[in-house]
Amino acid sequence: MPGHANTGIVRNSPECYLPNSIQATARLMTDRLTILGIESSCDDTAAAVLRREPDGDTQILSSVVVGQEALHRDFGGVVPEIAARAHAVKLDGCVVDALSEAGVSLSDIDAIAVTAGPGLIGGVLSGVMLAKGLSAGLGRPLIGVNHLAGHALTPRLTDGLPYPYLMLLASGGHCQFLIVRGPDSFSRLGGTIDDAPGEAFDKTARLLALPQPGGPAVEEAALSGNPERFALPRPLLDRPGCDMSFSGLKTALLRQRDQLVEAEGGLRQSDRADICASFQAAVCDVLTVKARRALKTYLNESPAEPAFAIAGGVSANQTIRASLKALCAEHDVRFTAPPLRLCTDNAAMIAYAGMEQFIAGHRDDMTLTARPRWPLDRSVAPLIGSGKKGAKA
Repeated sequence: MPGHANTGIVRNSPECYLPNSIQATARLMTDRLTILGIESSCDDTAAAVLRREPDGDTQILSSVVVGQEALHRDFGGVVPEIAARAHAVKLDGCVVDALSEAGVSLSDIDAIAVTAGPGLIGGVLSGVMLAKGLSAGLGRPLIGVNHLAGHALTPRLTDGLPYPYLMLLASGGHCQFLIVRGPDSFSRLGGTIDDAPGEAFDKTARLLALPQPGGPAVEEAALSGNPERFALPRPLLDRPGCDMSFSGLKTALLRQRDQLVEAEGGLRQSDRADICASFQAAVCDVLTVKARRALKTYLNESPAEPAFAIAGGVSANQTIRASLKALCAEHDVRFTAPPLRLCTDNAAMIAYAGMEQFIAGHRDDMTLTARPRWPLDRSVAPLIGSGKKGAKA
């Protein structure tokens, strides 16, 4: 392995996480590292190459994402079997394209990071098997990465946030408040007990005959709507803690739509805009109130450089982002949101999470398994429910 022949790295160990000696880790910190990342947890097939220079500067040399929207459009959601077959077909090409775009060859790769869960098991398995083959063939270390850790660590890649920081991960499959303490250390303060907010946006769009993905479509329609016309519920705000629920909100919206259709013989464009605006306001209120509670818990720990980050596709919603940004300004807390291309599923975040774990001495061997569920915080009970993008972690 170029540059690492004498670092003391233990490969193919039975343990999932085997720390190197302090001296070996110190040498890694002064070496250039080139990491290949592979992501296939849902309906995006992705590969990326990331490089960390000896001075700590980290660059995304390439990031290739191949979507599957056309394959699933007629089914109203992601079909696991179709997604798995598409990953198996496209993964090799994504890796080749990522290497070409980065201007490197396989021999330049120092380690291989791959999403090992949570997600749709067929897709995760496709990525893990490819990564294992590359690891065995090249003799390079293998790092299995939690997909959610990839999202949670992205603000360190884009903004250099120091540990610990507060994170809201809000996407089509997940919604959690996390205190991020290290590359493999997370404290979950709360999360959705049913639908994720992105899933609720997508279902709202389908109920209102808006195009997919639902988030941008609902947000655009809401621009001309009245957010106060319909009194939609704000679930769980009357209960303490940071857990959330969006399933009842979606049901209330369905009933409101049906009432309008029955009373007016159809749904006018203005009605659709008002429903979207009212729905968006309800989601925003829930996330903001719960974020206030999470922020209070986080600030009670007196972090040296308090920061709040959001990631996931829902973070692109400007109304939600503005509300959370104002909340952070109120508490004099740094607010950050990675670029949208790094908030949705991608392999650059997996490569970065793998790099942090690689430097910390984490390694996997050929016993690495694909996991449909994989909670970041293993000290608390798992979240219940299952979204359109896989089981909740």
